[in-house]
Amino acid sequence: MYKVGLISLGCAKNLVDSEIILGMLKNSNFEIVNTIEESDVIIVNTCGFIEDSKKESIENILDVISYGKKVVVTGCLVERYKDELAKSIPEVDLWVGIKDYYRFNELLEGLLREVEIEKFNPFVRLLSTPNFMAYLRISEGCNNCCAYCAIPLIRGHFRSRAKEDVLFEAKLLAEKGIKELVLISQDTTRYGTDFKEKYDIVDLLKELVKFDEFKSIRLLYLYPDEITDEFIDFVANNEKVAPYFDIPFQHSANPVLKGMLRRGTKEDYQTLIDKIRAKIPNAVIRTTYIVGFPGESDDDFVDLVAFTKKNHFDHMGAFKYSREDGTKAYDYPNQVDERLKEARLNKIMDVQKKISYENNKKRIGEVMEGIITSADKEHNIYNIRTYWNAPDDIDGTISFKDDAPHKVGDIVKVKITSAFVYDLFAEIVK
Repeated sequence: MYKVGLISLGCAKNLVDSEIILGMLKNSNFEIVNTIEESDVIIVNTCGFIEDSKKESIENILDVISYGKKVVVTGCLVERYKDELAKSIPEVDLWVGIKDYYRFNELLEGLLREVEIEKFNPFVRLLSTPNFMAYLRISEGCNNCCAYCAIPLIRGHFRSRAKEDVLFEAKLLAEKGIKELVLISQDTTRYGTDFKEKYDIVDLLKELVKFDEFKSIRLLYLYPDEITDEFIDFVANNEKVAPYFDIPFQHSANPVLKGMLRRGTKEDYQTLIDKIRAKIPNAVIRTTYIVGFPGESDDDFVDLVAFTKKNHFDHMGAFKYSREDGTKAYDYPNQVDERLKEARLNKIMDVQKKISYENNKKRIGEVMEGIITSADKEHNIYNIRTYWNAPDDIDGTISFKDDAPHKVGDIVKVKITSAFVYDLFAEIVK
């Protein structure tokens, strides 16, 4: 039987696809291996969101074909550029776009021959995350059609997963002992709006918090104008749901937001931030920005810096605008020079470094409960995840040292004792 290895690139939503592919193959008696050298077949699940991710995907493809193995390439980059890729990299044995996942097994059977492969099944996943946590994808696609974004071109229009399917998968994850559940989609807060009956993200959360196995439920990717008072109140009143608001504002200057085709204004965003913090004083707010969007003026960037300084976001990431073919902004006039983009990116990140350090120092003395995510047994140092940091390695880490033994997946309480720019150090609370 074939030995197969998989390289998963891009976001957590892509990782879920990778886990389904691995589940499909494991159930078909393939041996899953961790190195290219061991593999008979290498699958590269690509990202094609922005220029940097495209380059990373291409580099990985070129690297694996040099090993002389059978190479299968799938994912977002293939969905967008399959024909061009097939012409330019003929060494790849099979290209599978996202829309062909339903017949992934048939395409792979055609390549390998004399094998029978089960169908691509969302309920059959080989989890690649630690055994205490998992992602749960609740929808696919996006209807927002922001001027800079290629996701609707890649993943299609927004589709909520049937609530029965989401809850069935949640049950499967609970039975596997998952303690930390992270809800993901391109637009998490829109969940259920395409159903005929009334059923939204709050209704789904009401069902999920009933699972005793889940100790923490976190939501990622919340669109600002879809965050309702009901949602904020539910988070405020349910300890199991992390008070963590991952809201990609993308910018603050109204002319830029208008050009981006974002719904809402800076004033709307400020009202939302103030409301969250009034109702949930310990809320963590994470955001992302795009700098150098076409037409972004010096005044617009000054506005963004002022907005950042005013709101002291707990976590913030920023990206240079990437000109993506097929998007509305591709043909916008007044494209910003790359050097200016880089300068603005460095400036906004320098601003956030100072904010992050000041925020973190204020957490000294705070007691947090969380899950141990890794252990350095030689030095008795452990990393922990609490409501403060998400599992995508963007937010920084919380570490503590303790001579008493602990296991990954244990739930412990710690008190923050020192702060760094992005990380926190703590001591165990006995």
